[in-house]
Amino acid sequence: MVSGEPEISDRRRLRGARSRQAITRRAVDIASVDGLDGLSFGRLADDLSISKAGIQTLFRTKKELQIATVETARAAFIDAVARPAQQAQAGLARVRALLGNWFAYAEQPLFPGGCFWSATLPEFDSHPGEVRDALTQQRREWLAVIAAELDQAVDNGEIAPLDTELAAFEIQAVLDSTNLALRLGDTGGVKRAWRIIDKLLTSPEA
Repeated sequence: MVSGEPEISDRRRLRGARSRQAITRRAVDIASVDGLDGLSFGRLADDLSISKAGIQTLFRTKKELQIATVETARAAFIDAVARPAQQAQAGLARVRALLGNWFAYAEQPLFPGGCFWSATLPEFDSHPGEVRDALTQQRREWLAVIAAELDQAVDNGEIAPLDTELAAFEIQAVLDSTNLALRLGDTGGVKRAWRIIDKLLTSPEA
């Protein structure tokens, strides 16, 4: 029996990891519509036809569930938006790839409520703690990625010199507004967003 115990333990861990993934993926969908405060063990148990006690075993507290949900949303966002853009050349091409992927992520929603962070950050912007820290960390990472590629675009001579941190902040403001427009059925929001971004990222000769 001793020799079989590690294998049994590995299978249990694998089942646990799969269960956590299924639960947090459903939690992301719920939170994108109803916010992270809309999550509950009971609702997830009903939606996934599993026991509430089983979910509580995997996530001891609602806060732990919320943080795990943020991490699952972050991983899905990276897979859909950030990672595919790495195929583009560093600099302006990659900036446009990142933003194009983001618009696709919002236009044909990866999550039912559109952008996960637009839905969840307003809940916690005035509530310091681990959940807000997890949400804001993703935002900082995303802005840093955009700013770094803008820096590269300036170095490449593809765009006129500019404050890249400020430009990344301005671009994010446009993305937030575009997500809201899309949620309200304004299908022209993406075209207007590109017009704003194109004016911001002028060529050196402009």
